[in-house]
Amino acid sequence: QVQLVESGGGLVQAGGSLRLSCAASGGSFNWLVKGWFRQAPGKTREFVAGISRSGGSTYYSDSVKGRFAISRDTAKNTMSLQMNSLKPEDTAVYYCACAAGPVGSPTNQHDYNYWGQGTQVTVSS
Repeated sequence: QVQLVESGGGLVQAGGSLRLSCAASGGSFNWLVKGWFRQAPGKTREFVAGISRSGGSTYYSDSVKGRFAISRDTAKNTMSLQMNSLKPEDTAVYYCACAAGPVGSPTNQHDYNYWGQGTQVTVSS
């Protein structure tokens, strides 16, 4: 049973940067599809970024493409999300997740089995 813990959230001004990390325990998630999702107040949870099993492919929502970068560190069994040029609309609780089974699309949250507890990101204008 993989357990995920996010860290790195906080308060930042618009235009600033934050780096989120996701640490796995209870097993390796290096070779699983991994992703970041977020949920803003009053909105449904949405896909932000994903990375393939091999790490060779990455995926981004249109709203963060060019500003965010997902990466993994297989030696540390971690995943990160570098967030640059942050906007107030990026304010949300950010969740890391991984999929132990087949994944039809890395953007589909229903394909993910394991989730972290979330970390708050607040971007002030």
